[in-house]
Amino acid sequence: MGAVPKKETEQPHLLGVGLDNDDGHKRITQAEEFSIVGGSENTHERMTETVIKTFEDMKSDGKTLSNIEPERLSDLLQKNCPA
Repeated sequence: MGAVPKKETEQPHLLGVGLDNDDGHKRITQAEEFSIVGGSENTHERMTETVIKTFEDMKSDGKTLSNIEPERLSDLLQKNCPA
C-alpha cells in the first residue's frame, strides 16, 4: 500500500496548548492557521503574542505553514517568545 494522498482541503494548523491554568477559565483563541487553548491568562497571552508575531515574520519572508521549513518555524517561534 502506498501513502494516502492529502486532501486538497487540508491545511496545516499550528496548535498551542497551555497546561498551567488553575483559575477555572477556559481560554481559546482561534484563527485560520492556528489555535491556542488553555493556560493561565499570562501564558495564553504570551503564546498568542508569539504565534501572531511568528506569522507576521513568515509573511514578511513570503512563507506560510504549507511551505516553511520546520527548523525555520522553530527558530521564529523561539525568537518571538516574550522573555
